[in-house]
Amino acid sequence: MRALALVLVLLASPAAAHCRLALVLALDVSSSVNSKEYAIQLGGLADALRRPEVVEAILSPAGTGVAVLAFEWSGADHQRVIAGWSTLDSPGAVAAFADRLSAHRRTADDQSTAIGSALAYAASRFADAPVCGQRIIDISGDGNNNEGPHPEELRATGLFDGITINGLVIQGAYPNPVIFYRSYVMQGPEAFVAMARDFDDYPPVIIGKLLRELDVQGPVGAVPRRRGGIELTAASGTPGSTCPAAQSC
Repeated sequence: MRALALVLVLLASPAAAHCRLALVLALDVSSSVNSKEYAIQLGGLADALRRPEVVEAILSPAGTGVAVLAFEWSGADHQRVIAGWSTLDSPGAVAAFADRLSAHRRTADDQSTAIGSALAYAASRFADAPVCGQRIIDISGDGNNNEGPHPEELRATGLFDGITINGLVIQGAYPNPVIFYRSYVMQGPEAFVAMARDFDDYPPVIIGKLLRELDVQGPVGAVPRRRGGIELTAASGTPGSTCPAAQSC
């Protein structure tokens, strides 16, 4: 009888939301990002998470949730969590996470651009994440790697196996960071690079990028195309594949 009662209690209990995606959001705060650009970047991300279409995408289909962590990065030894792992399974949870982003204050503004180190840190944080169906690193930046390990060196160790890495590049630097992100950062069969013309273009681009990442069943082509107001450069092949720098893939 006690066993039967336990079964009845379990059946009557509301089912826990299924985590379909663990998403790490990594924001560049290196010395090339001034205070105004930093405010645009962080504020743009927080505002994007408050958009009705993004909230709907996070909470759909019903009964699922998304686990999210956000951190800022710059030099090889500078990675700081803005908002730790949170399961976004209700409008209130999404709003609370966005508010935590808005309340954050920058911790450094004089360091280099260590993309490999940032990706390594992001990958390590999945060890603390809820068990989810997919793992994605969403990294934003405006320059090439100039300190610490190269992303390709780390990929060769298997550190990024099973992880999709998408990039959001703020253009304007030389050499063109889009080429670097296409060639050495993005990985996974549905990976892509989104491109903003400048920091002022970042807010609408991050909205489209989040919608693409949350649409895990959406088709991905092999050529650049427009979606959600941004140009997406989709990867083809298996996790770990890269694009030759001279090609769009």
